[in-house]
Amino acid sequence: MLNTFIRLLGDSAPVWRRYLLMTVVYGVLSGLTISTLAPIMLRLLSGDTRGACLWLGALAAGTALCWAWRRPVEQAGIALAVAVLQTGRQHIGAHVAQLPLGWFTPGNTARLGHVITQGMMAVAQLPAHVLTPLISGAVTPLVVVLALFALHPPLGLIALLALPALAALMLLSARLGRRADQTYHQHFAESSQRMLEFAQAQSVLRAFNGAGSGTRLLEHSLERQRSSGMGLILRSTLSALLNSWAVQATFAALLVAAGLWFAGQAERQPQEVMAVIVALALACRFIDPLQDVASHVEILRGAQGQLQEVERILSAEPLPEAVAPQVPQDASIELRGVSLRYSSGGPDVLRGVDLQIPAGGITAIIGASGSGKSSLVRLIARSFEASGGSVRIGGVDVRQIPRATLTHTVSQILQDTWLFQGSIADNIRIGKPEASDADILQAAELAGLIEVMQRLPRGLDTPVGEGGARLSGGERQRVTIARALIKQAPILLVDEATAALDAENQAVIAATLHSLRGRCTQVVIAHQLSTVAMADQIVVLEAGHIVEQGSPAALLASGGRYARFVQQRHAASGWRIAAAKVEQP
Repeated sequence: MLNTFIRLLGDSAPVWRRYLLMTVVYGVLSGLTISTLAPIMLRLLSGDTRGACLWLGALAAGTALCWAWRRPVEQAGIALAVAVLQTGRQHIGAHVAQLPLGWFTPGNTARLGHVITQGMMAVAQLPAHVLTPLISGAVTPLVVVLALFALHPPLGLIALLALPALAALMLLSARLGRRADQTYHQHFAESSQRMLEFAQAQSVLRAFNGAGSGTRLLEHSLERQRSSGMGLILRSTLSALLNSWAVQATFAALLVAAGLWFAGQAERQPQEVMAVIVALALACRFIDPLQDVASHVEILRGAQGQLQEVERILSAEPLPEAVAPQVPQDASIELRGVSLRYSSGGPDVLRGVDLQIPAGGITAIIGASGSGKSSLVRLIARSFEASGGSVRIGGVDVRQIPRATLTHTVSQILQDTWLFQGSIADNIRIGKPEASDADILQAAELAGLIEVMQRLPRGLDTPVGEGGARLSGGERQRVTIARALIKQAPILLVDEATAALDAENQAVIAATLHSLRGRCTQVVIAHQLSTVAMADQIVVLEAGHIVEQGSPAALLASGGRYARFVQQRHAASGWRIAAAKVEQP
């Protein structure tokens, strides 16, 4: 837990060390101030008023010093919280940016969103609200134990032995509630994801679930969260009670030990009696900080659950950096015996794929859903790591190409569109931050955005809304195409670029891709005949391996799978909805 907390701080770790030192000093000062009660009471019981007044002055000075020192400690805790929020989120973001796309499952995405929002806020509250009373509450009794030893060694020994026993019991109670805490955080993340899904999918839910059954999944996730929350509350309450009872049992043991000492002494020396009485009074102050520790252990355990979620994200293996960085010689692509599986025990998505893609040409990938088309294309961009074989660009294994070089070499148009908050121009400029307005306008024209610009009152400066909500699906697709085109990368990967476009804009994009022939290497996944037919070579995938490969004319003449694909598309293009004849009476 502590290692994860320090890992989140990164270069801000000295802030943690400074805070820890200041908090320990505060605990020592508090213990010494409390310990001055012993000489004050001893002087008063022996009638030494002058001596008691001197120690009373020391008590007042210690109290003032503790009060003055507490403010810098709180300020150091706040500085540490700010460092956690700033550096911690940046650290998580930088790590996540290096993870393969296969890591971003719905569960991991929900966990990431929960950690970045709720989790980091809970961790940031630790220093000022939890760690300060916890650390000082653990240090102060250690100082008071020394005073108890000086007053009455048997009571001091009991208090000293009680400290590790209390620590072990608190650790045990925390472990008992840890599983319930993990379950609650998991269900909390799932319900948050369901709420967001419910809000975003209202059009679908209202179209197909008019009776209100669309809330079933949301209600189920909320019920699971409520159930796990009740379990967490029950275990937390039992743990808090157990810790409190253990502290009270320590005080009871001190009282019993003192009582047995009084009962076993036939002749009691006045000094010894006064020492035991003062030791019992000091034992009350010994117990108070331990009660603070007991009350904050449960809060710390809750934050520990958040830190475990952080550790789970940070422990995900990123794509390894190039050991011997090399630069591709050209824009050719080669796959040698490539296999891919998304999990160690999962099935092979691609199996033994060998493929040569010459520079400057257009290669079309076709196949049924689930045949591995998108996986093959994303392997070229190294969105995933191949399970076997190698992917080469310009004769260089993509694993030996620096990430920045690979990013500049490959541009992608994905089937799933996503726009960021800002204007249309801002989203296009993501592909090339230094692009001029003329460059953006040219990319928009190539992507068929001119008609959209003319229709919108602010043109390219029109805000797209969250996730592009203010634009239609086809408009969002055209913006993402423009974003990829403005990059002018040597390799362009296209995954169903025209799926959300009408026939007119499909023709515009097809013409754009055709105009790029010879200027960049294009690998295109498409089901449109106009896009497939203009390819230099066609690769037909089936169940993760290549079953046909060649030019459109050669594959059409062979009468194989590609020929059947063309035949099916021609048949589909001829479908018409015929009106039924109505007989007149």
